[in-house]
Amino acid sequence: MQYCNSLTSYSRFKTREVKIGSLGFGGDNPIRVQSMTTTNTMDTIATVEESIRMIDAGCELVRITAPSRRDAENLQNIKDELSKRGYNTPIVADIHFTPNAAEIAAKIVEKVRINPGNYADKKKFEEIEYTDKTYNHELIRIREKFTPLVKICKEYGTAMRIGTNHGSLSDRILSRYGDTPEGMVESAMEFLRICRDEDYHEIILSMKASNTRVMVQAYRLLVSEMMKNKMNYPLHLGVTEAGEAEDGRIKSAVGIGALLEDGIGDTIRVSLTEAPEFEMPVAYNLLKNFKNRDNKKSIENITKNPLNPFNYSRRKTHSVKNIGGSNVPIVIANLDKRTSIKTSSFFPLGYNYSVPLDKWNISDSATDYIFIGDKKIDFETPGTLSMIYNYDSWKDHKKGYPLFTITEYSKTLSKSSELNFIEVFAHELKSKNLELIKNDKTIVLIIKTDNTNGVAEQRKIFIDLINNNISTPVVISRDYENISSEEIQLNCASDIGALLLDGLGDGISIEYDVKGSSKHINSTAFGILQASRTRISKTEYISCPSCGRTLFDLQETTAKIRKVTDHLKGVKIGIMGCIVNGPGEMADADYGYVGTKPGKITLYKERDVVKKNINEADAVDALIELIKEHGDWVEKKK
Repeated sequence: MQYCNSLTSYSRFKTREVKIGSLGFGGDNPIRVQSMTTTNTMDTIATVEESIRMIDAGCELVRITAPSRRDAENLQNIKDELSKRGYNTPIVADIHFTPNAAEIAAKIVEKVRINPGNYADKKKFEEIEYTDKTYNHELIRIREKFTPLVKICKEYGTAMRIGTNHGSLSDRILSRYGDTPEGMVESAMEFLRICRDEDYHEIILSMKASNTRVMVQAYRLLVSEMMKNKMNYPLHLGVTEAGEAEDGRIKSAVGIGALLEDGIGDTIRVSLTEAPEFEMPVAYNLLKNFKNRDNKKSIENITKNPLNPFNYSRRKTHSVKNIGGSNVPIVIANLDKRTSIKTSSFFPLGYNYSVPLDKWNISDSATDYIFIGDKKIDFETPGTLSMIYNYDSWKDHKKGYPLFTITEYSKTLSKSSELNFIEVFAHELKSKNLELIKNDKTIVLIIKTDNTNGVAEQRKIFIDLINNNISTPVVISRDYENISSEEIQLNCASDIGALLLDGLGDGISIEYDVKGSSKHINSTAFGILQASRTRISKTEYISCPSCGRTLFDLQETTAKIRKVTDHLKGVKIGIMGCIVNGPGEMADADYGYVGTKPGKITLYKERDVVKKNINEADAVDALIELIKEHGDWVEKKK
């Protein structure tokens, strides 16, 4: 079950150093930031100029697609032009279906990336029964196809990334392991074993997925496997097809951040459906959350860990009103620092009041509870919304629900008969208080932390509750001050998302500097729940970040599709620029919109082709018709 150095103190998993050009990855090196160009690789100048924009933004490794021999050969011209302009950042060639292109590129650039699922294997999404004999025969064929590249890399000092993608596992792997993290790890290990047989070790590994749960489980399983076999290859982290804007940033931070919390990861790529130079500031802001970590405020060691890090299972709790049990996690908004509270204060939180109709309109991202401290409200609030007051204010009028400290709760007789919130820190959960909590079915805990290793401390609280058979619902609370709105978003997603991915938490509460925007925080909270797949409140877009293989304008098309489908709560739509990022990379999307040739789009229902080679001008309307045909369409409210 071991997958990291420690569950209670921050410590990076020590990997071997791999040199890519003159730049070290893994070992004692800092976590490196990289990205990928979106231009046509045959357009040398456009690729060079985009690479320069990326490098100037902080990109330390530039990835360029090489889908053909000609593209691979042109990498030399790109490299020469970059050098002429004074840029010597290492380049990695991205290879999918063309082993001969990889062999050419390996003699030119500092690194090649291959995807085991489609480098030398079959991927037709067919149900095929493999016997041990036919399975092993395929492994021999793969060895014959792959070994020449390994030998070239070894001769030329070229590094390699063996990059497994959840959506592009081969039919052979799927037949034996299914669409699972175990299959992802085995897919990489097959290629890694060939490298080790050739005594080649300049390798970096990745386990990318659009589903953050699958992604985190796969990386953990890979590290566990390496630990068992005394391996220590560096790891490249990324959530593939994360999307754009807020959704893409939050989703990336949830997945990458959860692993960085474990001390896993030597290089990261934030995949956004935006110009690649916009990815670097996001990556560096995410990494800021892990700088200056210390273990001065120690956390008691965990002797019995009931959590399975490789399979998602939500902690079992009893329900207190709409919190815990089988309920989706709640969101608590904080308005206690506002000078006054009006109906307009609720607008950013998903509630809009119509004066002519004298009623509230409630969105799918409407907060469930609002903490107002000692404030008063002199207007009627929506029936679905409840207020939380400090205990002293609550006891005077008995409206809403009270918030106690553990000391207040143990001493007072005046409590709600339905729901009592108790705010606690780890050091307050001693045996006497644990007993009090265990025996009172009206309590919901709001757990706080002031530890630099907040995730570890809050995870320890959950583990103690589980080990003491306490099923009390728990709201995860985090405080943020004096950081930018983007940093709050990324830190929240990393800090809270890491726990949600382990099945921990029945709600979230984000406290922030009064300068923060209520709308931004509320949107972030629901975005984290969506990215961790614990509460779905909107359409999910699985959108690739574009590259030289892309056959249409991804940003423009994604915006066009989002405009007409963003009201389809719970529907997952994959938007892929080419067949490489097609049915496989969409993995669990309900519908797919995939570029198949210039000006032509193919539509998918899950992994099945439904309409082929539609004119791009008609494709969005055709997508809407497809969604309607399968009963997932609802008309947008005006």
